[in-house]
Amino acid sequence: MKLDRRALLRGTVAGGGVLALQGLLPAWAQTGTPGLRSDLPTLTGPNIELTVGRSPFTVNGRTGGAITLNGVLPAPLIRLREGQTARLSVTNTLDEDTSIHWHGLLLPFQMDGVPGVSFPGIKPRETFVYEFPIRQSGTFWYHSHSGLQEPLGHYGPLVIDPVGADPVTYDREHVLVLSDWSFMHPHEILTKLKKSPGYFNQQRTTLAGFLNGNDRMSLEERRMWGEMRMDPRDILDVNGTTYTYLINGHGPQENWTGLFRPGERVRLRIINASAMSIFNVRIPGLAMTVVNADGENVRPVETDEFQISVAETYDVIVRPTEDRAYTIVTEAIDRSGMGRATLAPRLGMTAEVPALREVPNLTMKDMGMGGMAGMDHGAMAGMDHGAMPGMNHGAAATQAGGATGGMDHGSMAGMNMRDPNNAPPDMAVGVGVDAIAMAPSNRMGERPLGLEDVPHRVLVYTDLVSLTPNKDQRPPARTMEIHLTGNMERFMWGFDGRKFSEIVEPIRFERDERVRVTLVNDTMMAHPIHLHGHFFELVTGGPQGHQPLKHTVNVPGGGKVSFDLTADAPGDWAFHCHMLMHMHAGMFNVVTVRPMDGVAA
Repeated sequence: MKLDRRALLRGTVAGGGVLALQGLLPAWAQTGTPGLRSDLPTLTGPNIELTVGRSPFTVNGRTGGAITLNGVLPAPLIRLREGQTARLSVTNTLDEDTSIHWHGLLLPFQMDGVPGVSFPGIKPRETFVYEFPIRQSGTFWYHSHSGLQEPLGHYGPLVIDPVGADPVTYDREHVLVLSDWSFMHPHEILTKLKKSPGYFNQQRTTLAGFLNGNDRMSLEERRMWGEMRMDPRDILDVNGTTYTYLINGHGPQENWTGLFRPGERVRLRIINASAMSIFNVRIPGLAMTVVNADGENVRPVETDEFQISVAETYDVIVRPTEDRAYTIVTEAIDRSGMGRATLAPRLGMTAEVPALREVPNLTMKDMGMGGMAGMDHGAMAGMDHGAMPGMNHGAAATQAGGATGGMDHGSMAGMNMRDPNNAPPDMAVGVGVDAIAMAPSNRMGERPLGLEDVPHRVLVYTDLVSLTPNKDQRPPARTMEIHLTGNMERFMWGFDGRKFSEIVEPIRFERDERVRVTLVNDTMMAHPIHLHGHFFELVTGGPQGHQPLKHTVNVPGGGKVSFDLTADAPGDWAFHCHMLMHMHAGMFNVVTVRPMDGVAA
């Protein structure tokens, strides 16, 4: 069975005709939007065909070239059911290799879709058939793992319905694919970042900002930043200066609209399919109840705003009771732009779109120095920030006069943060490492950057509790620490000081081994880290056996995250930062799980 809701809705009259049709459709299909496209075209059934090609894409009245699947951006919504066998035929009409990775799906590694790791890729004018059993349910997505095709439009949503009753009850559903679009080719974006990592940052602190108070920094803080050659506003490598933020392929002016009837429970499946953008999501005037994270059900938790990092998914339930429109706001964390959509009882309705909030300043915690308040900084004689040349990329420190507690930065001359004596024994300390966090902290219970002081509820990782008991509750048999490292001036990124292009040993696990992995972010940029083929259990301090399962976790600057992994999927799996430019600049490795007993190589 194939259902294209756009074709189905095309024959109805807008407004009353669409509303009349709603009762004929299942809850997940009840939506509608005028303009560029009625809604995400949907593919379902045991055999699905996808064609990768080039198409024009228009947003805000301007047209550029995109890489699309079946000619649409985002790609069609694929709808599967737990327990079925999926057969997805992908035909490549490009003049270059392509691929599809099924993000978050548990499947044989040969079907995971990473060229050079799990399969050779799909050559031009060839068809590759992905075939695998569906062993889970929830909200997922799919995208290219070839070159820089993903930000050109090669991504789409994937929803798997449970084989039994869904523990989440709802009357209507909308899938929201968040993404970032630039008319600048991603190769050019990467080239500019290599030459000048702060190229896209037009929100830097200035003398005028100091004089009029807009920078919200003291003279001492400015002196500290100047000595470190950093800027506390350098938060996203690529931002609204070049990106238009999309929701279901629609820019803010185009106002994608999802319908509801007052009193309905509406499920919003929210997917961050962007290349380089972390968003803060809110619906002014409407509370959200989080019920699912990364495809796994969690105990319902009500909030007013949450941060969604690259490649994460969150499902929320909203229950609008008034006959009015609501604005869905997806604001970039550096406040350089936002995506905007609308929930409304009728097409054509709009609600007030809030202004962008003030740009946040990074803090000492983002430098991995959050635990150093009150220490004798005079004893730190010699911290030579000049030894950190051009660390201009700023996911660095601070609003934090309070966190530095009157630190005499003049007396810090000479403590080289790249000193091998400060490095873990397995770290390669060279040109690829411009800093080592001196006091990284677990920040999973902290409100994210820019949301520390908002007057409403904000979701944090420690709010997430698995709805059902986790299957493997064994204590870890060993521990492992992996450092997220970089040289921001040169836009080099890696794990433990090594880029993937160097000779890097894979990360090895024994099959069914239980390991506690700690990710330590020695950089001052956030890194959403994704492991293919597995879910891991975040160590949040939550109820025993109910800590949340995730496949992607955001590690803030200067922060650390621990998770317990059961390596139960034999094969070779990609492990990387999902900031696309960070991955391509080196923050990538392979996780290998052996032995392969009973698994075809």
